[in-house]
Amino acid sequence: MIWILLLVLLLGAVYGPGLWVQRVMRRYAEPGNRYPVTGGQLARELLDGCGLNRIRVERTERGDHYDPQAGAVRLSAEHYDRRSLAALTVAAHEVGHALQHTAGYGPFVWRQRLVRAVGRAQQLGAVLLLAAPVVAGVLRVPGVAALFLLGGVLSLGSGVVVHLVTLPTELDASFRRALPLLRRSGYLYPDVDPPHARRILSAAALTYVAQSLASLLNFWTWLRVLRPGP
Repeated sequence: MIWILLLVLLLGAVYGPGLWVQRVMRRYAEPGNRYPVTGGQLARELLDGCGLNRIRVERTERGDHYDPQAGAVRLSAEHYDRRSLAALTVAAHEVGHALQHTAGYGPFVWRQRLVRAVGRAQQLGAVLLLAAPVVAGVLRVPGVAALFLLGGVLSLGSGVVVHLVTLPTELDASFRRALPLLRRSGYLYPDVDPPHARRILSAAALTYVAQSLASLLNFWTWLRVLRPGP
């Protein structure tokens, strides 16, 4: 019974944040024509208002994000083209990251460096996991193979640590930058929208953490690949 409870708690910790984020975004995706501008139009308006005319606003299929290398705010089609509260709020959140970048906000700069380092660490982790059974078969030293396996698992899990450590950067983009922009835009209904926009901004801040937690389940895929056959 205790193992079932632990499994439920583990699944809740891994899936819970992601499910909450999805639920919030679905709830405020409708009505899709609530405001006079789309998410893409609002992002352009906010950037121009901050003097960031050089930063592009683009539609993407890779999820909402700000790309500092390309100098672009990228929004999914549902947020770029729609006029929902979710669309406008997510657009403002990504503009918040553009403001962080332009201002040289220290935690944002360090987050970018950590993300690049984690990308390399995760590639190394995949190599270590694949190499573990080969090492075990060739060297016949279980301890070395176990170290390879542990190193791979820790490397692949580094993304979760990075997003947890840099969560304040996401919260800053949401509440110190995006929320004031939304209020000044004049599009929100002041007596109704602010608490709902706060909920969406919280979900936007947790998006990367939720995705990283869910990616931990890839470990089970790797373990199935690495498990020796009968």
